Amino acid sequence: MRQHRSMDARPAITQTAAARRGTHEIVALLAGMMAMNALALDTMLPALPAIGSDLGIAEANRTQLVIVAYMFGFGASQMLWGPLADRFGRRPILLAGVSLYILFGMLAAAASDFTLLIAARFLMGACGAVSRVLVLAIVRDLYEGEEMARIMSLTQMTFMVVPVIAPSLGQAILSVGPWRAIFYGLAAYGVLLFIWSALRLPETLHPEYRREIRLSTIAQGIAITATDRLSLGYTMALTAVFTTLVAYLASIQQIVGEIFEATDQLGLVFAMIAAPMALASFTNSRIVQRFGLRRVGHIGLIAFLGAAMLHLGWHFLFGSSLASFITFMALVLTAFAFTTSNFGTLAMTNMASVAGTASSVQGTSSTIGAALLGFAIGQAFDGTLTPFLVGIALAGVAALLITLATERGKLFQRRYCPLPPLPADQ
Repeated sequence: MRQHRSMDARPAITQTAAARRGTHEIVALLAGMMAMNALALDTMLPALPAIGSDLGIAEANRTQLVIVAYMFGFGASQMLWGPLADRFGRRPILLAGVSLYILFGMLAAAASDFTLLIAARFLMGACGAVSRVLVLAIVRDLYEGEEMARIMSLTQMTFMVVPVIAPSLGQAILSVGPWRAIFYGLAAYGVLLFIWSALRLPETLHPEYRREIRLSTIAQGIAITATDRLSLGYTMALTAVFTTLVAYLASIQQIVGEIFEATDQLGLVFAMIAAPMALASFTNSRIVQRFGLRRVGHIGLIAFLGAAMLHLGWHFLFGSSLASFITFMALVLTAFAFTTSNFGTLAMTNMASVAGTASSVQGTSSTIGAALLGFAIGQAFDGTLTPFLVGIALAGVAALLITLATERGKLFQRRYCPLPPLPADQ
């Protein structure tokens, strides 16, 4: 059986490229890639009423599709990017995906009806997914264990920080131009990422992990991903946890605007909820090496469920104000940040030999599953917080039960799981 590789034993091509670019620049570039999708989602929130009005959408719940269509596209295409990246390398596939993201962003800006806009958003999300798949694969190429979790936390911190400013950025754009200007801005950001990646991103795929694009090879990678206990269990748990984020993004504009009648404060509300989440992601990067993936991730999950249940109980006992909503959702999403980085790393623990395919399989299933469940919660919006709060509490319960089953009832264990041997045809 092939033994676990240390970073020092990895091919010279990866060490040399990473050293030449510098860890800080690599992390900054990957963080910029993660921010691409956060911007595509969060800058749109203030524009939903204007989009609905301009394109003749009378039912407010339908405008949630502008957010959720991107999420569906984001999930649907990940099985494409991973195998391509395992065959041709991370860098060329990343550049191709970003190029298409720019193209479909421009199409969305020019959309003349709601159907075309939703189609463009789906395709934009499908291309934006290349960043999720390849950021995770590149980090897995370069790092292991707690160090991988630390780097993932740093890159995902940007995904957490962007929501602090993105709705306000969208509102600022709307103050000087139409909602279409937001899409032009997203396309321009894609151009900047393309140039930076083309000039500075090294190739990180290890030569011995390059895989042919054959149905049997892809099926083998899928089988490895789907039958590994950590991969399957933590992907399912992530699906449940991510359901909360999708439901939140789909519903937040209506919650703030219709329930609390504070549409003009959407950017501030979003920032107050997102800022602790970003701080939590940074804190996770500082403590995970000391306390371990499982301890931090499992405590985060229990805190996530506890905060969701407290929010639900407070709502039924005392009612909800904008202040209580901000407080409890900040707690829920802070715990979310501690949970997701570590669960994503645990899901990838044994996947080094099929990192691209594994990232695709895990991302596809968790994103589409969360999009379906989160959209269902969003569509249940009835002018009150009750459907939303019940939905996220149930998501927390499901995530805890799945995690207990994955770990055979033993949480907080700090242990190392070795990598599986390379497939025979490699």
